[in-house]
Amino acid sequence: MARWASFPHAGEFDLDTDEVQRRWTRLHAGDAEPLPQSAAVLEAWRLFHRGEFQQAAEAGARAGGPGELAAIKATCIHASYLENKEKARLELFLDASHRAEAYARREPSCANAWALHGYALGRYSQGISVAKALAQGLGGKVKESLERAIQLQPRHADAHIALATFHAEVIDKVGSLIGGMTYGAKKDTGLKLFEEGLRLNPNSIIGLVEYANGLVMLEGASRMADATALYERATSIAPMDAAERLNVTLAQAELAD
Repeated sequence: MARWASFPHAGEFDLDTDEVQRRWTRLHAGDAEPLPQSAAVLEAWRLFHRGEFQQAAEAGARAGGPGELAAIKATCIHASYLENKEKARLELFLDASHRAEAYARREPSCANAWALHGYALGRYSQGISVAKALAQGLGGKVKESLERAIQLQPRHADAHIALATFHAEVIDKVGSLIGGMTYGAKKDTGLKLFEEGLRLNPNSIIGLVEYANGLVMLEGASRMADATALYERATSIAPMDAAERLNVTLAQAELAD
């Protein structure tokens, strides 16, 4: 495995195992992942929350089982925020989507496997262009996996946000008529999913950012003031781990634009 870029705020989240366990409910308010019973799996998540994403991916793969979920999520976060080469980023998302799908097929009742498949494939689709992804039939797979995750775990806030983003992206690219008839994307559904995701996890920094982006995609420039308020709210939340710290940086960049 090539050396991944380092988390740019090393040492900011110097979490030990006890601290991760104490913070677990807040750290996983978005994905409702159960507290691991395995020390090896917990260690993979500890590395993830510290921002040691490559080490987390390697530790999760070694641990196997639920540890693979930590490995997949670490891969997705690294690809989203720290990988500068577009080809490598797309390869990471595609690999993560394949691994998550394989896990979901082995463990069909695992909500997070379906959610990570939808998330990784959705990010890959954004990278190759939403229009191209829809033409390849990827949109239906993204939607199906995220809907499955929500059916299995109705409190999965991240899956609500990711599915809302799907609706917004599709409508933004192909319009409401084709989006609804061909891909099942609906404006009202997207807005409700954003709202439910944030009801479930009000401190979701990435949820606030995605909702802001989605408002503009779904309702146009008339909602820019509301979007700006959401970005500002996102930047005001104190991040609890490295992934949230990267989300704050994203929100700050959106505000600057």
